Order: sequence, then C-alpha cells, then structure tokens
Amino acid sequence: MMQRAATGTGPILSALVQNAGQQNRGMATLKAISIRLKSVKNIQKITQSMKMVSAAKYSRAERELKQARPYGEGTQQFYEKAEIAAAEQTEPKKLLIAMTSDRGLCGAVHTGVARNIRNELAQDSSNIKVFCVGDKSRAILQRLYGKNIIMVANEVGRLPPTFLDASKIATEIMKSGYEFTEGKIVYNKFRSVVSYALSHIPIFSAPVVESSQKLVQYDSLDADVIQSYLEFSLASLLFYAMKEGACSEQSSRMTAMDNASKNAGEMIEKLTLTFNRTRQAVITRELIEIISGAAALD
Repeated sequence: MMQRAATGTGPILSALVQNAGQQNRGMATLKAISIRLKSVKNIQKITQSMKMVSAAKYSRAERELKQARPYGEGTQQFYEKAEIAAAEQTEPKKLLIAMTSDRGLCGAVHTGVARNIRNELAQDSSNIKVFCVGDKSRAILQRLYGKNIIMVANEVGRLPPTFLDASKIATEIMKSGYEFTEGKIVYNKFRSVVSYALSHIPIFSAPVVESSQKLVQYDSLDADVIQSYLEFSLASLLFYAMKEGACSEQSSRMTAMDNASKNAGEMIEKLTLTFNRTRQAVITRELIEIISGAAALD
C-alpha cells in the first residue's frame, strides 16, 4: 500500500514542483521588467532636468553671443579690408585650433569639429599642428594624431567663456614656439535653436601681416603695434568662436535631451504594456492552476 501511495503521489509532487518553477520564472520576468521600467523613468527625469538647465543656459549664451559678435566681425573685416592673405609656399606650416569643450551629451557638436580636422590631417599631417580647446577634441584626435597636438586647454564649457579665457589661450598660442605661416579656428557657428554650421576663421602670423601692401594706409604701424594688435585680434577671434560654440552646444544639448526624454517616454509606454501583459499572464496561469487543482480533488 505504501508503494502504491508513493507511486500515486509522485506525479502530483512533480506537477507542483513544475508549477512552482513556472511561477518563479514569471515573477523573475516581472521583477526584471519592473527594474528596467524604474531605471528608464529615472533616466527620463534626468534628461528632462538637463533640458531645463540647457534651456536656461542657452538663453544666456544667446544674449552674450550678440554682445560678442562685434569682436569677431570687426577683426575679420580688418583682415579683409587690408587684404591680408598667406603667401603660397611649398611647405606651409599650418595651425588648426579646434574649438570644443569638456562636456558631452550634446549631439555631434564636438564630433563635427574633430572630424573636419581629422580629414585635413589625413591628407597631410607633416606640417600641421593642432591646438585643442576642450578635452573632447583631444580625446578624438589623440589616438591617431597625438603627435600633432601641441597643447590642450581644459576646463572649457563648465562656465560661460570670458574674454580672459580667450586671452589666456591666445597667450599660450603665442608662447608655444610654433611659427605657423597660416592657420584657422574651426568652430560651430550658431544659426538657430535647431541648427548650427561648421565654420572656420583664418588667423595670420606677424610676418604675414607685415608683408601686406595695404597696411601702409595706416599711420604709426611699427612692429610693436602690429604685435600688440595681433595678440588682441587673436583673443577677440577666440572669444567670438568660443561664444558661437557655447551657444551651439547649449542649443544642441537642449535638443538632444528633448529627444532623449521623448524616447524614454516611448520606452516607458512599451515596458508598461509588457509588464501589464506579463502580470496578467501570470495571474491567469495561477488561476488555471488553482481551478485545475480544485477540479482534480473533486
């Protein structure tokens, strides 16, 4: 009798163990979905907060950009009126200034600047040096063209750029010891809240400016005056490019965080639907097991 009783209860015990395993798997799936749903909701809160912060910073950056534009436009007009241009040489020495920052999560703002410089270095990197303003450009260019980077300016982008910051960068460029014949500042030019354009500003060394034929129209232009103006003009152009880049960065970050928040919202809806369907399936399976067990006992 005991053998028959053991034999009779064997299938029941195995069915109970199997049902318990299925229930645990269902609960594990619900727990995993719940954890994922909670993490996505937290990410959405962060992206929404970053969007609000970027919107406030963008408004300030746009106001300051309007005040900084005369610095850059006035300096460029002087070079245009004086018709200053680099002379054609067999082996020109170029200086490229990458205008980026240390902060990310702003789309392809920094990548576009670094890609433009990287394409130019890919053609001929023997006589080209790069000055990286911001750590993002250094991180992209260092792996392949680390030997072409002469200096890096860090701690850029955490606070709004000032003319003092631009003056320090201009001083370091002048003191670097690299005598370039031509150069340019690669930066992002702000157009609107949803668009910016990659642009560049030419810069010139003292010998190139002194060789201009139209400088004789100006009185009292000796070497010291030209050197002082070159230092001021370089700082002005850097300040203007930094303001353009900062405004483009904040607008791009605001757009990127808005898109991230929308994507997180869509993911929350899908995860919520999956969670409800899975929970309903678990409840339905448990009800079927209870009803089947009650029917078996009858």
